[in-house]
Amino acid sequence: MELSQIIKNKTHKKIFDIAKETGEELNIPVYLVGGYIRDAFLNKDRVDIDIMVGNNVFEFSKILSKKLKINTTVNFEKFQTSRIPHDECDIEIANARKEFYESNSRKPSKIISTSIEEDLIRRDFTINAICMSLNHENFGDLIDPYRGLKDIDKGIITTPADPDKTFIDDPLRMLRAIRFAAQLNFKIPQKIKDSILKNRERIKIVSFERITAEIIKMLKSKKPSVAFYLLKELSLLEFVFPELDIMSGIEVINKKTHKDVFIHTLEVVDNSAKLSDKMEIRFSALVHDIAKPQTKRFNDKKGWTFHGHEEIGRRMLVDVAKRMKLPNDLRDYLMVLTKLHLRPIALAKKEITDSAIRRLMYEAGEYVDDLMILCRADITTKNPVKIKKYMKNFERVEKLMSDVKTRDEMKSFKSPVDGHEIMKTLKLTEGIKVGVIKKEIEKAILDNTIGNNYDEAFKYMMDIKDNILDN
Repeated sequence: MELSQIIKNKTHKKIFDIAKETGEELNIPVYLVGGYIRDAFLNKDRVDIDIMVGNNVFEFSKILSKKLKINTTVNFEKFQTSRIPHDECDIEIANARKEFYESNSRKPSKIISTSIEEDLIRRDFTINAICMSLNHENFGDLIDPYRGLKDIDKGIITTPADPDKTFIDDPLRMLRAIRFAAQLNFKIPQKIKDSILKNRERIKIVSFERITAEIIKMLKSKKPSVAFYLLKELSLLEFVFPELDIMSGIEVINKKTHKDVFIHTLEVVDNSAKLSDKMEIRFSALVHDIAKPQTKRFNDKKGWTFHGHEEIGRRMLVDVAKRMKLPNDLRDYLMVLTKLHLRPIALAKKEITDSAIRRLMYEAGEYVDDLMILCRADITTKNPVKIKKYMKNFERVEKLMSDVKTRDEMKSFKSPVDGHEIMKTLKLTEGIKVGVIKKEIEKAILDNTIGNNYDEAFKYMMDIKDNILDN
């Protein structure tokens, strides 16, 4: 394939031309390598550029950065790599290298310079082990010693080296195999699956920051369930997300059964992916029923119940977020949506009052639209009569919530008696009880127990203060 067929972005073409000039000046070979070529053949946009040089990586990077008028490089001497912070794309440059690993780390303990072929064989998958010459004499020629282009055509994820060595050296590659399978709609051959199963416990040495990054990329794929079914099949889910792993299974008592929570959860995740590109909504779908295994009970009259799973799930997410190193804003978002995910449907099943709608909108706050998407995705029944009934009721709630005036009121709503006045009047220092009092005043206003004015709010504060302060 000609260079012009692969490179469509003018900025990228300029970078490659300048890389060629720089390689000529230093008399070193230069290659474009990895995912950029893979995505070009799959007609996907690519923003990351990986360049491999024969040697002198830091000198090459410095000159290239200067020619690109960036004049900045970030060097990683231990790994013989350098990064140029370009405005339009990430540029990483590395020496052609061979890596050696210790058993307790996925980071190479020793790196030596090597040939192109040996550099390519150390890479994770054949589809990423293709390079293109950026050298004057054969500019644009492809080098594919491990048949990566054929594997792209076949739609399979396989390794250039023995898969056991690939996954033992860097266990994160097991998750990357699954993530690529989901993103690209590729298959994982049985030989690779067998190796992942064999080496799955190696995933324990990978930091949760890296594991979480892969899970988030899986959620961003068109059909995220593909990745999570593979994680389950290959016994990795128990290590990377044990709360999901224990969801599987169905129990039957007195001929009464329940949904397989794992299957239902992934249906909700896929539904949310059809409704929104927002990763956070998909993540909320993944965890919305996280407490169902812990709350499952059998009642002779009602059958299987999961009472309180939304509130217990909200609490569980504190520990989940801590383990997975989630940002606080994402943790809080997931906690709110998990707590409230049953509320809109519950409202639809009874006479809807204005105060109930206001309460829901207030508690959901800025996440109210995302909550409604999650609730819509949570309708997974295959019964057309039930679907029609649920959607009709759901749309009633949605219509009331879409009232612009109410929406604006909720966004600007706050207690007429603020925290400073509560502390001053009741002689309190900043703390939990100040927030509790303020929240109770706001709830009373939302429930129409008192009016939204200073005098009634102040009187209500004085009426409830002793009960709160004494507990």
